[in-house]
Amino acid sequence: MTTADLAGQTSTGAKLLAAARTVIPGGVNSATRLVGPPYAIATAAGAYVTDADGRRYLDYHAAFGAILLGHAAPEVDDVVRAAIGGLDLVGWGVTEPEVELARLVTETIPSAEQMISAMSGSEAVVQAIRLSRTVTGRPLIVKFQGGFHGWHDAVARNVISAPDRAYGNDPLSRGILPEALDSTLIAEFNDLDSVRALYAAHPDRIAAVIMEPIPHNVGALVPDQEFVEGLRALTAEQGSLLIFDEVITGFRHALGGYQQVCGVMPDLTTFGKAMGNGYPIAGLAGPRHLMEHFSSAGGDVLLAGTFNGNPVSSAAAIATIRYLRDHPDFYQRTHALGDRMRAGLTAACAELGIEGTAAGFGGVFALYFAAAPIRGYRDLMRNADAAYVAFHRRMTDRGFLMLPLALKRNHISAAHTEEDVDRTLEAACDVLRTIRDDGLLSSTG
Repeated sequence: MTTADLAGQTSTGAKLLAAARTVIPGGVNSATRLVGPPYAIATAAGAYVTDADGRRYLDYHAAFGAILLGHAAPEVDDVVRAAIGGLDLVGWGVTEPEVELARLVTETIPSAEQMISAMSGSEAVVQAIRLSRTVTGRPLIVKFQGGFHGWHDAVARNVISAPDRAYGNDPLSRGILPEALDSTLIAEFNDLDSVRALYAAHPDRIAAVIMEPIPHNVGALVPDQEFVEGLRALTAEQGSLLIFDEVITGFRHALGGYQQVCGVMPDLTTFGKAMGNGYPIAGLAGPRHLMEHFSSAGGDVLLAGTFNGNPVSSAAAIATIRYLRDHPDFYQRTHALGDRMRAGLTAACAELGIEGTAAGFGGVFALYFAAAPIRGYRDLMRNADAAYVAFHRRMTDRGFLMLPLALKRNHISAAHTEEDVDRTLEAACDVLRTIRDDGLLSSTG
């Protein structure tokens, strides 16, 4: 929709977006926010958001998963208000919230002995890659097709790639130096042989393998235990580091992240999003002998950032982690609701005779429009992307906020209830029927 079209709309949200386009490129500060109505969100509380025109939505988008306890959770917001009243940004020495946050992280993430703070997951990954190249003296990084690790040059390639670009040169942006793209190699998730082949082709040149333990940026590809264990053994054997990018899985699936679930310890862990329940905070953790390569400890890897470890964001993360630590039932509830959602979507597809696979882990769910099994990106290329987008679009139109982009996941927070899930499934069954009847889905029978 053009600015002229938006200006002709009567809705408050459309008018706000039209006005935004005069001062913000495209009207939004992240391209994935430009996905149609609702054009603007006005308020958020619990499991719901309300748009600028007063329409209420049950929120499964959850700011790409940054909302874990629910919007405006008092357990976090009350602590943040107190922090604002006591200490703002000073940029000198260290503050007590920074120390307490690092202590909590090293107590909860199994592989962590020390941590550094950042403001976004992308920043944390930049630090992890620089550190990996420094300690190994090697230039190359391996990532998996479909994995997203931030917007920066080192890894901004091969996420949701078209079939003719998958595994090849598929950058996310213009303006990236070719040598930066060429320094990142692409493997297939759940396929250890594809990683071995890269080591054989580039002996003694791979600094690290970085992976989302569950690639949630393409829905929810759950790893085989043998794959994760094999990757750990292979990287150690080859003298490389293993980086778990737990920006999405961290704190959401278990207090100690997915590494606690699978029992495999990476060398470095990045985390963010849900750890602050919506406040800007992220970090990188690892063993002391690696982390002391940062310049803050006299090493040669630059550590800088005015807002790193700021008291307000640190307070939000402390409150979130303490809540999760003191309420282990959070994981029982969200996992049970996730199971309920996935079972209900599976039953709906079977009842309607359509080809669908409900995937996910814990409180994250995705409905692929392709037959099982779905283990890696090659399987995702069978997904009916038009149906996937239509399902999310039509669910949003009915008041269930789901990002209408292919392969994007959905999130259940502490604020969701069984009633919410059941209402969602009732609507989903109707929406799936309309999509089937419109000829967007393959039949199973």
